[in-house]
Amino acid sequence: MLYRQLDGLRAQAARRLATALRGSGGTQQERSQRDSTVRMYTDQVERLGAVEQGLCFGRLDLDDDTHLYVGRIGIFGTDEHDALLLDWRAPAARAFYLATAATPDGVRRRRHIRTRYREVVGLDDEVLDLTDATLAGSRNTGGLTGEAALLAAVNASRTGRMTDIVRTIQAEQDTVIRADLDGVLVVQGGPGTGKTAVALHRAAYLLYTHRQILSTRGVLLVGPNATFLRYISQVLPTLAETGVLLRTVGELFPGVTATRAESAEVAEIKGRLDMVEVLAAAIRDRERVPDEPVEINIERDRVVLTPATIAAARDRVRRMDRPHNLARPLFDIEIIHALADQLAERIGADPLGGENLLDEADLAEFRRELRAEPEVQAVLDWLWPVLTPQQVVAGLFASDTRLAAATTNLTEAERAALRREPRGGWSPADVPLLDEAAELLGEDDRAARARAERQRQAEIEYAEGVLEIAAGSKSIDFEDEADAEDGMLDVTDLLVADQLADRQVDGEQLTTAERAAADRGWAFGHVIVDEAQELSPMAWRVLMRRSPNRSMTLVGDVAQTGALSGALSWDRVLEPYVGDRWRLEELTVSYRTPAEIMAVAAKVLAEIDPTLTPPRAVRGTGEQPWDERVPRAGLADRLDAAIRAEVGQLGDGRLGVIVPAGLVDELAPVARAAEPEVALGDDPELRSRVVMLTVAQAKGLEFDSVVVVDPELIVAESPRGRSDLYVALTRATQRLGVLRTG
Repeated sequence: MLYRQLDGLRAQAARRLATALRGSGGTQQERSQRDSTVRMYTDQVERLGAVEQGLCFGRLDLDDDTHLYVGRIGIFGTDEHDALLLDWRAPAARAFYLATAATPDGVRRRRHIRTRYREVVGLDDEVLDLTDATLAGSRNTGGLTGEAALLAAVNASRTGRMTDIVRTIQAEQDTVIRADLDGVLVVQGGPGTGKTAVALHRAAYLLYTHRQILSTRGVLLVGPNATFLRYISQVLPTLAETGVLLRTVGELFPGVTATRAESAEVAEIKGRLDMVEVLAAAIRDRERVPDEPVEINIERDRVVLTPATIAAARDRVRRMDRPHNLARPLFDIEIIHALADQLAERIGADPLGGENLLDEADLAEFRRELRAEPEVQAVLDWLWPVLTPQQVVAGLFASDTRLAAATTNLTEAERAALRREPRGGWSPADVPLLDEAAELLGEDDRAARARAERQRQAEIEYAEGVLEIAAGSKSIDFEDEADAEDGMLDVTDLLVADQLADRQVDGEQLTTAERAAADRGWAFGHVIVDEAQELSPMAWRVLMRRSPNRSMTLVGDVAQTGALSGALSWDRVLEPYVGDRWRLEELTVSYRTPAEIMAVAAKVLAEIDPTLTPPRAVRGTGEQPWDERVPRAGLADRLDAAIRAEVGQLGDGRLGVIVPAGLVDELAPVARAAEPEVALGDDPELRSRVVMLTVAQAKGLEFDSVVVVDPELIVAESPRGRSDLYVALTRATQRLGVLRTG
């Protein structure tokens, strides 16, 4: 019945979309309404198509003998109060996740329904009313909500893509998912606690609960790398939400995709807050005051700009405290006024020694003519150039002289590390610098507005020509004046040129997420950051600009911080922006990582910080992790054998081979020989049965089996090496093996 209802809703949405697409829309308002309608029904069609799998996954049997079905979306009968299927995010569905035998909340029994396509393949009942003899055959609920369904989900083979946890949300996860929209919420949780899944379900919940607010401003979800974003990309669509913008920090500057590799040490330097002053100094360095006077030839005359005049103009403009590009018109005024005064003093001087013979009108004419002089404009462009963020950052790193002038707070070695040629693209650590430079420069949109106005005038002129042709055709068609007077109205009677031009504008139809992605100044309704502990201080400035209302969910684990500029304390990260006005929720239960593996990882955690408590594993697999010491010369052969052995046990699962960054090139051929279809490289495809990757690439991912290679080298490669090893050891859901040379 529910699937019949879904099919009907899909067909209805498709019909309405087709009708909307056929609409022509005469006026600008009508076109806008049509486009809004098209977007609405397109979104409906996508959302209804995304919930096909697992449409209904639960049932609540209540004390009053009624039933409530729970699923991915809400479906209603002919009466809007007749809920055939409750959306999992609705308040009435919350008992499905929170009700227990101790606090049943009016629920006698909770049923978990497993389906494959449109067929029910399994049921799991939990009795909450222990006094009801009719439910004696149902299993009593334990410490976990839907324990059988939960264990089935976490024990299932990985597919290379994250799946939703909507059927198995636990009480502590539900608290985070349904937390208030306002303010900054930090979700701290160890490996396997479901931080990422909670963050995604929170995005879906907020869009459902606050759709009126968030549908226009959008939700931004920031992840650590492109591989991770592809891994989680299917979760939100299956939760009936398609309007969240997924980005890495390296993709937050429109027009730039940052893929350039650089060392962790260089990224740390770029991530320091000191770079704010470095960029400001680099921009000030472009506001030139030459050592010698500048001569400008104007027709038969010549004017001279002295260094003192230029310095005075520059200092006056700087005191106005405007961004560099927005201050340029003020600098132009100062210089042109100085040049006009110089000309007036020379041309208008009274030969008898009296007052200057020129008045204010003459001075205004001088200024107008000077502004139009190409040579004057060339000098102004040299003294105070209009800059792009790319010019500032690339120019800074490409010049020893500019680096020396702007980075007085850095050591010679640090300056040398930053030095590079502009070729090769941008690194992820460059993007916060580009964004900061854009703030310091300001956007001078005069040229863009002038181009738009010229384009509009051209369209109006073209429309005028069309109307003239139409009017000429009319005079030829009518044989005499009487016929003309009795004739029907035509286009020239109903339209003027600018109206006709407006009708031909092709409005680009973009979703909220698409418009937000293209607009650097977009203010999101809510920002979610996964692996938030990895962000540098400069990256935090970017995100705070994207969230001026400070409505954020930050998900991470400071024990897993690997980036040299990453966070060791949430207090230290947030204090500059919100003081102590943030709240903390902790996830304490590990669902993914089995107890046998967590026991190994806990020893590493104790070395990172003895005060930290590892999450409590809810299950064991009965398989103890293995580790084997091999000679360095024999590492390749032993890894080949280990990969072949693990592949033999995988079934439909996935194997992750986590190696030190310094061994990737050496061991990649070994992995390829053992498994020809192995995924390798900067952005590996996680659907492959075997994936070789570094710790940085493995953050947030999970595999059925994991082999960690040379843990000693992983530790040695970074000052945060123990945190990296902790990450590597906790990626497996079933089996863990370690090959060590030390």
